[in-house]
Amino acid sequence: MKLARFETGGQAKFGRIEGEELIELDGSYFGSASPTGRRFALGAVRLLCPTVPTKVVCLGLNYRDHAKEMGKPLPQDPCLFMKPETAVIGPEEMIRCPEMSRQVDYEAELAIVIGRTLRQASPEDAMKAVLGYTCLNDVTARDLQAKDGQWTRAKSFDTFCPIGPWITDEVEPDHLDIELRLNGKVRQHSNTTQFVFRTAEMLSFISRVMTLRPGDVVATGTPSGIGPMQPGDVVEVMVQGIGTLRNKVA
Repeated sequence: MKLARFETGGQAKFGRIEGEELIELDGSYFGSASPTGRRFALGAVRLLCPTVPTKVVCLGLNYRDHAKEMGKPLPQDPCLFMKPETAVIGPEEMIRCPEMSRQVDYEAELAIVIGRTLRQASPEDAMKAVLGYTCLNDVTARDLQAKDGQWTRAKSFDTFCPIGPWITDEVEPDHLDIELRLNGKVRQHSNTTQFVFRTAEMLSFISRVMTLRPGDVVATGTPSGIGPMQPGDVVEVMVQGIGTLRNKVA
């Protein structure tokens, strides 16, 4: 099943994708919802970020190839940081480079969308709370990350968390190809088999630190190949079985 948020008539709606059509739902897919009977051509609406998170919880150094690239040892526990909801944008929206940074990097990631409240969960129970998976770009002001010695400012600018284009539950998260293209050229390419902490393990760990709410997002880390973007660039995150998240840089 594929789920999406979209805009029509100036209003944000939830829907289910069937072929090239969006089936409008009378509520959100985080609660009870049923089709309204209205259908829209997928190409005739503007897709929004497919979820409305209260927070985005991210993992650092969760790919073996990226840890090697950065010259860092593999973490003993998941290395967590967060992005605010104000950083979230959807497909085709502009990533805006802040004036205080001189190096804004892309980071392709698989994102997990939570479907029901998750707290103090075992790995097995944690997977039962997953609504599905989508693409995410963990945009980072790399120069500020180095300058600050911690990650909050570098990761938190408005527009620094593109998510989309939709959510699907039809993939196996620990065995997916992931790729990033900058202006059509492949810059990152790996597979989630490179995870240091697998999906169930990372969700269980996070749930023992903080409560995850329906709609919250867990970004699972980025593979090797991170690098800078410039105004005018087009950046695309592609995850096997999900689709392509495309944004321009301004």
